[in-house]
Amino acid sequence: MIKLLGKVGAASLMAGALLLASCSQSPAPQAEPKTEFNIGWSIYAGWMPWPYAQQAGIVKKWADKYGIKINLVQVNDYVESVNQYTAGKFDGVTVTNMDALTIPAAGGKDTSAIIVGDYSNGNDGILLKGANSLSAIKGRQTYLVELSVSHYLLARGLEKAGLKSTDVPTVNTSDADIVGAFGSPDVTAAIAWNPQLAVMKGQAGVTQVFSSADIPGEILDLMVVDTATLKANPNLGKALAGIWYETVALMQRQDAQGNDARAAMAKLSGSTPEMFESQLKTTFLYADPKAAVAATTAPSLVSTMTLVRDFSFSKGLFPGASSADAVGMSFPGGKTLGDPQHVTLRFDDSFMQLAAGGKL
Repeated sequence: MIKLLGKVGAASLMAGALLLASCSQSPAPQAEPKTEFNIGWSIYAGWMPWPYAQQAGIVKKWADKYGIKINLVQVNDYVESVNQYTAGKFDGVTVTNMDALTIPAAGGKDTSAIIVGDYSNGNDGILLKGANSLSAIKGRQTYLVELSVSHYLLARGLEKAGLKSTDVPTVNTSDADIVGAFGSPDVTAAIAWNPQLAVMKGQAGVTQVFSSADIPGEILDLMVVDTATLKANPNLGKALAGIWYETVALMQRQDAQGNDARAAMAKLSGSTPEMFESQLKTTFLYADPKAAVAATTAPSLVSTMTLVRDFSFSKGLFPGASSADAVGMSFPGGKTLGDPQHVTLRFDDSFMQLAAGGKL
């Protein structure tokens, strides 16, 4: 299941992003204190702690502590979950760093990334037939979901191999069709994510020549919330941080309780325990809030987001923008990237800091 739909985000969202951008010209309504919040989520290994936490009563425990109510709402279509968040139906949503930038932020919705939950550490890969080096991809028609994180992975791989994007013609292929397409003898290069990636790797003569494990920390999975809502309701951020770290600590235990939690998450995601465990092996979870804070405050995050936004702009994912600087981002410590007067994506480590300090 994994980021089946999530990975399609940028590719499928062009129309939506354009529409949202055109609708974002009027000022957002002033957020006010409130006691009930809706958070959207979709199926992906790194996001399954959220629905499990709801099932296990962990959401209610932390919401009660802060005198609020949190409704976790599953959306089967990841793209739709992010679109609904951007349109204001949800107060927060689970989303990748690239899609957070190219959908709500590029559409003008001021968004704060308050939990850096994990990064893809091999869930995405480039496959070749009859070759064991990425350089052999030159000149091959490469099947992938264009303008998705698969396309971003290709761009990063080519850069590391000393190749240009023009060296590799691409063929836009949906995630639903890519396994079948790669099964054709004529198709010798493809990029996919799990679980399709695992299926395709199993074919005879296929080698994975590059993966997200080669660019660790670049494909991030986040919990983001509406900035104005968060400012008016900081208890929402505190409760979400409490929920996340308690749940991830539980799922990482190597005992009966940990096994039960992971098995429940597998069931919630429609996977078997074995499949879910396999997906977790290529998902680096920030279980320790100190590690998450370190990742969020590290200069490498600015470098990563520079790569992501430059790629996004080069592919036309900033509707109407004249430069990659058009969409501003902020980071802990007062650092900014892009237009500081139009910051719409904020990496906020304050709630992870509270968790790290045991102050939730």
